[in-house]
Amino acid sequence: MNDTPGWASPGSAPSDGQDNAGVPRPSSPGDANDSAPQWSKDQPPAGQWQPPTAPVHGAPPPARAQSGPGWGAPPPHGQWGPPPAAKPGVIPLRPLTLGEILDGAVTTLRRYWQTVLAVSVTVAVVMQVAEILAQRYLVPAPEPVHPDASPAEALAQSMDAAQAQVIGMGPAFLIMVAATLVSAALLTVVISRAVLGRPVTLGAAWQEARPRLLQLLGLTLLVPLLSAAVMFVGLLPGLLLGGSGGAGLAFLGGACAFVVVLWLTVRFSLASPALMLERQGVMKALQRSAKLVQGSWWRIFGISILTQLLVFILAMIIAVPFVLIAGAASGNGLGGLLDGSVADNSWSFLIITGIGGVITNAIAYPVSAGVTVLLYIDQRIRREALDLELGRAAGLPGYGG
Repeated sequence: MNDTPGWASPGSAPSDGQDNAGVPRPSSPGDANDSAPQWSKDQPPAGQWQPPTAPVHGAPPPARAQSGPGWGAPPPHGQWGPPPAAKPGVIPLRPLTLGEILDGAVTTLRRYWQTVLAVSVTVAVVMQVAEILAQRYLVPAPEPVHPDASPAEALAQSMDAAQAQVIGMGPAFLIMVAATLVSAALLTVVISRAVLGRPVTLGAAWQEARPRLLQLLGLTLLVPLLSAAVMFVGLLPGLLLGGSGGAGLAFLGGACAFVVVLWLTVRFSLASPALMLERQGVMKALQRSAKLVQGSWWRIFGISILTQLLVFILAMIIAVPFVLIAGAASGNGLGGLLDGSVADNSWSFLIITGIGGVITNAIAYPVSAGVTVLLYIDQRIRREALDLELGRAAGLPGYGG
C-alpha cells in the first residue's frame, strides 16, 4: 500500500512494518483501554429524507444537487476514455492502426492530388513510354512453338524467348529504376509534409529530395544485390552437385535462401524514408531500419503484404478493361488474348495497354509510398515519441516551442 497521504484506500490494512503513516485516524478510548469503542453522545441529527414528488406534466425536471466535488453529469455518449489525439495532418499523432495507415496514404493522395499526381503521372508516363519503345524495337517477336516439338525443345525455345525479352528490356528497366527512385524521393517529402498539414509544391519537394538521390540510388541497388547474393549462395551447392540429388539440394537451399531474403527485405523496408527524412547515409539508413523493425517484423510484414495485395487488386481492376479493349483493337478479340495469338508488339495494343499502365501506376505509387513512410513514422512514434516532435513542428499548443 502506498503510504503517501491521501493515496490509501478506505478500510485497507497497513503493510508489514508500516504504521499507516499519513492516513489520519481518530483516537478513541477503546484504543487505550483495549475495550469496545465508546461512541460520543453528541451525534449528528438524523437525515431528513423526503419522498420524491411526482413531476408535473410539462414542467422541467428538478435540478440535481451534486453529491460531492467532481461528481457531475456523465459525459455525453461515446466520449468515455482519453481525449482524441491531435491531428494536424493526415494522421493522428499517436501509434497508428492499419486502417489509419491506409487512410493516411489515401488522404494524402486526395488532399494534395495536384503535387502527388504531378509526380506519379510523370513517372508513370516515362516508364510506359520506355517500356513501349523497348517492346516495339528491342524485344523480338516470339516465334510460335512448332506443334511437333518435343517437351525439351519447347522448353528450350521458351527459355530463349524469355532471355531475349529480358535482354531487350534492359534499357527500359534502367529507366524504370531511375523513375521509381525519383518518385519515391519526391513522394516521401510530400507525405512527410502532409503529416504536419503543410502542403508542398513540386519544386520545393525536388529541391529537398535532389541532394539525396545518389544515396537513394545506392540503397535501391544494394538491397536487391544483397538478395541476389543470398539466393546464389543458397543455390550454389545444389548446382555444383548436379543430378537428381543436386536438384533436391538446390530446391532446399533456394527455399532457405528465399526465407532469408524475405526477412532481409522486411528488415530493411524502412531504410528509404530513414535516408530521406533523417539525412542518413546508406549504411546508417539500413541500421536505422533494422532498429525500427526489430520486435515488429511480423506486423510490418503483414501490413506490407496486405498493401501490396490491395494495390494488385486495384491494378487488375484498372488494367483488365484496357487489355480487353487492346485485344479487341488488335483484331483478335478475347479469343486472341486467351490463346496468346494477340500481337503484343503492335502499336494499338501497346498504346492502349500503356494508357492503362499510366493510370494504374499513378494511383498505386502514392499509396505504396504513403504506407511505407507512415509505417516509418508509426514505428518512430512507438519507439521514440516522435509524436511530440511532430506536434512541436506543427505548432500545436501544449507540445512546447
